[in-house]
Amino acid sequence: MFESLQKPQLPSGFSYYPQVLSMDKALALYQYLQTAMPWQQPQIQVYGRKHPIPRLQCYVADAGLNYAYSQMTLTPLPWSEPLRAMRARLEHHYQRPFNALLLNYYRDGRDCMGWHSDDEQELGHQPVIASISLGAPRKFTIKHKFNDEKHQLMLEHGSCLVMHGDSQHHYQHALPKQLKVQGGRINLTFRYIIGPKE
Repeated sequence: MFESLQKPQLPSGFSYYPQVLSMDKALALYQYLQTAMPWQQPQIQVYGRKHPIPRLQCYVADAGLNYAYSQMTLTPLPWSEPLRAMRARLEHHYQRPFNALLLNYYRDGRDCMGWHSDDEQELGHQPVIASISLGAPRKFTIKHKFNDEKHQLMLEHGSCLVMHGDSQHHYQHALPKQLKVQGGRINLTFRYIIGPKE
């Protein structure tokens, strides 16, 4: 399932697998998520002013696992059967739990994600994040926090990027605008959130 057909030069803590889903299965899941999910466009505060985020998103997780970032707190939706099945495959492969899923819908190349690290306290010290890409290929960029090291990767339809180890401590990542991209892309980032009783 997770045999890599290409070996892009990525920094430690980033592993890329181009074809974890067949083209047909990835397309079917993309079309399902487009219509089945209650996509939202929340606002974030930047320099004292509120702006809608440049993409749509949904948050799915086990009951009670709220997730906070950029001064937003997300309340989870329940797992649908297709997402529960994908979660089970990932948990079986990595032998570790994933109890939360953040979905981002980039409607075209104007939608984007700025530089950030997934280093919120509730993700733990060395989080493992499995990121599935569906739809139009998009450019993914990585930069070191403390020097000029930069990397670039094209995230293909049906691929999986795994971020692990010290990736969130040493690097930031982004999905920049690509105005020539007309198609949409849905990104599923499976993660483990430390619950209030842990």
